[in-house]
Amino acid sequence: MATQVNSDSATRAQWSDAEWEVRRDLAAAYRLVALFGWDDLIFTHLSVRVPGPEHHFLINPYTHMFEEITASSLVKIDLDGKKVDDTVGPVNAAGFTIHSAVHMAREDAKAVLHLHTPHGQAVTAMKWGLLPHTQSAMIVHHDLAYHDYEGIATNLDERERIVADLGSKNSMLLRNHGTLTVGPTVATAFIRMYFLERACEAQVLMLSAGREGLNEPDPDVADVVRDQVTGAQMTAAVERLAWPALLRKLDRIDPSYRD
Repeated sequence: MATQVNSDSATRAQWSDAEWEVRRDLAAAYRLVALFGWDDLIFTHLSVRVPGPEHHFLINPYTHMFEEITASSLVKIDLDGKKVDDTVGPVNAAGFTIHSAVHMAREDAKAVLHLHTPHGQAVTAMKWGLLPHTQSAMIVHHDLAYHDYEGIATNLDERERIVADLGSKNSMLLRNHGTLTVGPTVATAFIRMYFLERACEAQVLMLSAGREGLNEPDPDVADVVRDQVTGAQMTAAVERLAWPALLRKLDRIDPSYRD
C-alpha cells in the first residue's frame, strides 16, 4: 500500500466540494498511470484546472512518485507554474511548459495528460506515426495531432507551436518524445490516453511481422469507427461507466489516493 512522503498540513476543509472532486480524480489518474506501468519515475505530468474564475491548476509535487500522489498532496499553481498555496512539495515549473500551452489556448482542455512510455515513444519515433491498423488506433486516429521534437520542453517559445499543432484535436504524438491527451474532465482525458497508449503498444507488437506483413484494413472502416466513438453515447460510457469502474479498482487496491 502506498504512503505519503510528506505529512500534508492541508485538510479537506480547505477546499470546495468542486475542487476536492477534481483533486480526487487527478490523484486517481496518477495512481492509475503508475498501476498500468506508464510512469517515468517522478517525471511527466498530469494537470487539471481548478473550478472557478482563476486560471489555477493542480499538478504533482515534484518529490512524489505517481503511486504516492493523494488528493491533498497535489499542488495548486498558476499559468506560469508558480505555487499559489502552501501545499508541501516543490513544483517542476519547466515541466509545465506543455501543459500551460494547452490550458491557455483551449478552454475545453480542463485536463492535460503527458506520458513518456516506451511504446508511446517508440511510435512517436516511427516516420509513419500511428497506423490505423487496429481498433484502438482507429478510435484515436481521427483525433490525433503531431508535434515535432524541439528538445526537452523548457523553452516557452515552443508553446505557440504546440498549440498550433494540436489545433482542435484531443490527442497528440510528440515526435521522439511521448504522448499527450486532453479533455474536459480527467476521466475523458485518461480514457483517451488509455486508447492512445493501447494503440501504440499494439503497433509495436504488430510490427514484429514487418510492415509488409500487415493486413491492410479497408480505409472506410476508420471513418465508421470515428462515427461510432464520437458523441454523447461515448461520453456517457466514459464518465458513467469506465471511470467509476477504474475508481472502484483503485479503491480495492489502495484507496489512499482519496486522502
